[in-house]
Amino acid sequence: MNSLIAASVRNYLGQYPAEETALAPLLELAEKPAPIASRSTTPGHVTCGALVVNEDGRILQIHHKTLNRWLLPGGHVEPGDATPLVAAIRELAEETGIDASQVIPIGGGPVDIDAHEIPANPGNGEPIHVHYDFRFAMRIAVREGLHRVALQLDEVTDYRWVEPSGLAGRLAAKVPTFLETQHQAWT
Repeated sequence: MNSLIAASVRNYLGQYPAEETALAPLLELAEKPAPIASRSTTPGHVTCGALVVNEDGRILQIHHKTLNRWLLPGGHVEPGDATPLVAAIRELAEETGIDASQVIPIGGGPVDIDAHEIPANPGNGEPIHVHYDFRFAMRIAVREGLHRVALQLDEVTDYRWVEPSGLAGRLAAKVPTFLETQHQAWT
């Protein structure tokens, strides 16, 4: 999967060259033999998130129990995940109950790749490391009333649908532009 991830990062950097410095360490890690998508790989590894858009253009967020923050659904890549997109869709289903049949990926590759430091967790034997979070956009394939969110309460406590401008960080600026460019392809 390392070569697939490296190709995805290079394609992403073709659209967002200003992020090259932040993602250069990820490309270096992808060249090494350690599996970049394994949660045991340090000093960093790939995680995946689902940026789910409903028919009103709002984005799904979940309230993460441990972090006590509103986030996109997502998490670590598992050994059975063929691609980072598959991992994002699996995590979406696990955390929200929204099945893969209820979403349609948009845009081809990640809409964002965020690099952020994760503190050490001595209880799990994890040192400080970096998560390179691949965030994939997808739209709900069925009308609002036909899908339902069923939270996995051991990880998340609530959900909400927010306007793209209500997202944190650079997603608030990046997502509206992305959705505008993709809109004709999925209306």
